[in-house]
Amino acid sequence: EITSLLSLYGGQFSGEQEIRVNSPFWILNIPSEETARGLMKRTVCAKSIFELWGHGRSAGELYASLKNYPMDKMLPYLQSDSTYKVHIHTFNKTLTQAQKIKKIDALEFLPFKGKVNLKNPEHSFWILEDYGMDPNNVPEEPLHLYFGRWIADGQRELIESYSVKKRHFIGNTSMDACLSFIMANHGRVKPNDVVYDPFVGTGGLLISSAHFGAYVCGTDIDYNTIHGLGKASRKNQKWRGPDENIRANLRQYGLEKYYLDALVSDSSRPIWRKGMLFDAIITDPPYGIREATRRTGSQRETVKSAERSTENHIFVSSNYHLSDIFFDLLKFAAEYLVMGGRLVYWLPIYRPEYTEEIIPRHPCLKLISNCEQMLSSHTSRRLITMEKVKEFKDQDQNSYLLDGQYMPYRGHNSFREKYFSGVTKRIAKEEKDNQK
Repeated sequence: EITSLLSLYGGQFSGEQEIRVNSPFWILNIPSEETARGLMKRTVCAKSIFELWGHGRSAGELYASLKNYPMDKMLPYLQSDSTYKVHIHTFNKTLTQAQKIKKIDALEFLPFKGKVNLKNPEHSFWILEDYGMDPNNVPEEPLHLYFGRWIADGQRELIESYSVKKRHFIGNTSMDACLSFIMANHGRVKPNDVVYDPFVGTGGLLISSAHFGAYVCGTDIDYNTIHGLGKASRKNQKWRGPDENIRANLRQYGLEKYYLDALVSDSSRPIWRKGMLFDAIITDPPYGIREATRRTGSQRETVKSAERSTENHIFVSSNYHLSDIFFDLLKFAAEYLVMGGRLVYWLPIYRPEYTEEIIPRHPCLKLISNCEQMLSSHTSRRLITMEKVKEFKDQDQNSYLLDGQYMPYRGHNSFREKYFSGVTKRIAKEEKDNQK
């Protein structure tokens, strides 16, 4: 998420420090404080950002680093007419109040001229100490120490304010609010973008994009979900109310002006005219476990529903193989994304058999990130982010990657169907076992 936002706002990870996945503290090079504030107005993963004045692997190194920090950069925040407060945050260790005071007193060499204000200071300074990630093996002294001026907090409060528990219209698989915002950030959604979800469901992913100022739309094959009809997913409620729909959700959060529309449509048969381009496609395809995978069929295919009904508003539907879903999704993204636009989606994985080779690829799309969310010891899903880097041509219509080469796609039997059908069965079995 941070990497995507840096590419959107500007900045990069410090060349002095590699990205330490197992550390809660990262050092970034950001061109301005305004850029830093812009980044923190988006992130739900980062807690706070600071202007780094000094850091080291010991208290002595930290103090030496602070003494070398340019005085002209410090003085504007240390004036006699200002107020300040010094906080201490320790990761993986709890300090006593006496220990905290001792560490604060050790900074007396800094030229603080203002008055201390513990309730509402103009400037906040933080000592950050990293004691590692192992709670069973906490070192006596911190592994890394940092001191800096607080600039801004992240958007962690969005997780609670947009919680699915408080949402007007929900479904069985409505996306968690935190993950929705992470997906929007992976997609680099910005004001006035047009964001599309081809498996829109109850529209949870549209809400996070609309919050960031994008115009949103989606399609789904399920007539009842799009129109807010049928049985309710909420506990102690039998049927959906007359105003339970995607538009009502956006209205709940004051985002209705960003809502374009939601249509009943089969994602395997795109309805958009040529040249209709989206800035981002953000979606959570059905895996065939809690949500059925369906597409419109023909009279020659197995008929699931021969006539229109309240439960199924398409005349004929057939099974939609999981591998076909991902192939169609990548092909659609390659054709309808703007250049540099991003596709963000979830891919179910059976961990003992997982290799990166099973990730669907397309010659017009570059894999940007591949992040795992653990579901159980054997199953997980991966958040895949891809970026359009090549204009879509007719020869790219039916291409997929196999053994390092792009080959013509010949249907689900030749495109990882064996793996994905096995994934679906194993995840479904684990869900049943967990329910028992």
